[in-house]
Amino acid sequence: MSADIRAPWGLKIASAAGLAFLLVPLLIIFIYAFTTEERSFAWPPPGLTLKWFAVAWGRTDLWSAMTLSIQVGLVSTLIALILGTLCAAAVSQTQFFGRETISLLVILPIALPGIITGMALRSAFSIADIPFSFWTIVLGHATFCVVVVYNNAVARFRRTSGSLIEASMDLGADGFQTFRHVILPNIGTALLAGGMLAFALSFDEVIVTTFTAGQQQTLPLWMLEELIRPRQRPVTNVVAMVVVLVTTLPMLLAFYLTRDGDQIAGSGK
Repeated sequence: MSADIRAPWGLKIASAAGLAFLLVPLLIIFIYAFTTEERSFAWPPPGLTLKWFAVAWGRTDLWSAMTLSIQVGLVSTLIALILGTLCAAAVSQTQFFGRETISLLVILPIALPGIITGMALRSAFSIADIPFSFWTIVLGHATFCVVVVYNNAVARFRRTSGSLIEASMDLGADGFQTFRHVILPNIGTALLAGGMLAFALSFDEVIVTTFTAGQQQTLPLWMLEELIRPRQRPVTNVVAMVVVLVTTLPMLLAFYLTRDGDQIAGSGK
């Protein structure tokens, strides 16, 4: 019987301090979303109100930016799911020369600084004479969304027993049937988690979007402009609170879906 090992108090205090360092600024943003003061950040807030939520609801420019961000996130996630899954299947299920190099190249965009990726994409679009539009933003976001899906899918592929696929083919199933009834049930939660993480990353992306958006304005760019030229600052805090919730909930759900990733059918056979 294993002994009950408890963390020392010093480690608990350090962990609490680290969490406070990360979460207290977010809590302050939440509080200032309810302040009655329009331009100052006096502490404590002079009063609390819900009027800024109504003001944010009535901002048409805000809704346009949010709609664009959602559309870009959904399309980028769809592209990432297709390309990331195909790349993961090729790398994990087959043996070929240069496999590790291809794997490195796939994950490289998320390892590079966003400004480098943005500059490279902007130069490529300019050389190819591609006008900046909705699709240039999507292509920019898809470069790093593919990595998130790929990492989740390749890890799950490697935990899935190859004998299941061989047995399915031996029993007469074609490629599509094998994918539908054998592969997809084993990698489904990983793809769902990767898709949610990809959408969250796309939804709050700023740097790459700055280089690929042209005159269009996603929600993070709208927030950045509001901070540079402050007009009704609490509205920006309201939007920031919504963004935190929108991006945090998918990440928590993705963690929940993948925390038992080792419990894969056939993984131990």
